[in-house]
Parts: sequence; structure tokens; C-alpha cells
Amino acid sequence: MTSDNSRGAVGRRLDAKLARIQAGTATRKDFIIADAKDADMAFGIAATGIDRATGRPRSLAQYRDRIRAIVRQDVVDIMLLSASNLEALAIGEGIFKNSPVTPAARANDSTDIWDFRGASYPNHPSRPFRSASIEHIKYGRFAADCSQPAVGTDLGLYSVTFTNDIEADLRTLEAFKAFRHEAEIKNFRYFLEVFGANVDTSASDDVGASFLNDCIIRTLAGVTSAERPIFLKIPFNGPKHLEELASYDPKLIVGILGGSAGTTFDAFALIRDARKYGAWVALFGRKINLSEHPPTFIKFLRSIADGEIGPEEAVRAYHDVLKMLSIVSFRSLDEDLLPTRKN
Repeated sequence: MTSDNSRGAVGRRLDAKLARIQAGTATRKDFIIADAKDADMAFGIAATGIDRATGRPRSLAQYRDRIRAIVRQDVVDIMLLSASNLEALAIGEGIFKNSPVTPAARANDSTDIWDFRGASYPNHPSRPFRSASIEHIKYGRFAADCSQPAVGTDLGLYSVTFTNDIEADLRTLEAFKAFRHEAEIKNFRYFLEVFGANVDTSASDDVGASFLNDCIIRTLAGVTSAERPIFLKIPFNGPKHLEELASYDPKLIVGILGGSAGTTFDAFALIRDARKYGAWVALFGRKINLSEHPPTFIKFLRSIADGEIGPEEAVRAYHDVLKMLSIVSFRSLDEDLLPTRKN
């Protein structure tokens, strides 16, 4: 599936990097970094983060200002948005028209991500659901001819959650099959986010991670190249499981998701470990959005991925920049150097 996304005067970094990764000629600088600003599809008002000046959630206008600033910074390779924010910023304002940053939109929002205040949906087996349509992501309207160049984007995120519940997983896979067929017909690319069980399970972490890897390979074994995702987005379940998946099929590009916000060291070490154990993509949402200064945070993510600096040194340098910008850090330097993530 080829991209038809309208590029203005520049090409997209993402396409060139994917081509080199697939060809086996990629270098560290081809590691792909995405900023996930689609949290409004999951958390509602809380998605924007807290404005430190007021102590209240940031407004949508403030959230969009942050998106514009990161696109202008031109360090991330992908900016993932909800369809409504894509329409406002890509179609309405054209902020990606002359940018090497590729816009993407969340193409589905299954029930396990409905994690807003008072919601109990994530405690039940995931059910498939799609708010957005491919036509609206590509054009902001329904279109009879989906081969024309996109004014929004031709790239989306599709998410599946496996629960080891046969009825729930069958519904998920049938919805995914329908989406793949539609995407091929409408010339729409996607990357595939795969979660493990969102409900209580007696399986150990190791068994759960093995189950997830096998679900991915079994699911894609029946999917030919015309309908395959351009890469995966999965939880980092430790070196063993990432290496196992990444080495199984070098043509299947593996990316990791950032998960919840932790210490700065957690985020910086995660991107180092992702590349070290075979991933070529990192998609960080809350880790970026909830940082003290996202552009600086992203700059260090890039430097770590490129092998220019290590996680501990980067944390120290990040705190130095915060001091220069007169930004109070959330934690002391010693606290921010502590590893708190499990893997």
C-alpha cells in the first residue's frame, strides 16, 4: 500500500525511514519517534494535562498550541491525533502541508481505552468500535473517489486488544478484518496497536507477553502485504519478548508504546532499550505531554535514539535546560534518575 498523502513542497521523513528499515540499510538515525496526541479519544478532558499556572486541565486551544509547537520543532516523525484535531490542524490550518512530519489519526477507539472519569469500561473485555471514518480522516468529508490525494492524512492507527476470551477476541478480529479490507479499497495505510488483556487474568507477566507475541503472529499470518500494517505498536514487555518478536520476521517493523508517565529516566531508558532489543519505532503520548517542557524532552529522546547520549546523562542535561528556562521540575534530579518501570 503506497502513500498518497499531500506533501506540499517536502517529502515525509517517515516514508524514507520505513524504506531503509525494510531494505535493511537503516542506521540509528532512522529510528522513528511519534508524539501521540490522541488521548482525547480515551481520557476526555483530562487528556490535555494540567496547566501548572492554574492547576486546571489545559483547554483544547492550549492542547492544540502544543501540537503546533511540536510540529514546528520538526523532530518527531509522526504526530498522532484524534480525527477532530486532525481536521482542525491539518485540513483547516494546513500545518503539515510543508512539514516533514507525517500526520496520523486514531482510526478506531475500542472500549478498553474509554478511561475517563467514572468509567468502568476498561474493566470489561474489549469491544470493537470506530468513531472516525476513513473518508473523514483523509478529506474531512465523505468522498466517492478515495484515490485522490488526501488533504488530511492517509495514515491511521488501528488498535486491537486480545483478552483470551474467544467471543470477545472473535469480535475484535472480525472488526479488524473489515477495517483492513476497507483500508485497502480506500488507499489508506495504518499501523497496528496491539494490547494484552485489559481484564483480570491469572497468567504471569511472562505468559501474558508470550500470548501477546503469538496473537500478533497468528493474526498477521493470514494477512497478505496489501492489507498489512506498516508497523506495530505494542507494550514493552521486556528484552526477551521484544527480541523474540523483532527477530521472528525482519520485515515486520516493531514499535513500542510509552504507556503511563513515570520518571524522566524511565522514558529515556525505554527508548534506549527499545532500539537495543529490536524496535524501530517509539510512540510516546503521556510521557511527552506530561513532561515539564515537551520540546526539550523530545530533543533528548531523539539524541538517545541516535546514540549521542545515554539516559542518565540525558536526565541531567534535561534538568540543566529546565533551570535555564526557569521551569520548575516535577521531581528533584535524584528522584528523576530513579527507574520505576517494571521492564
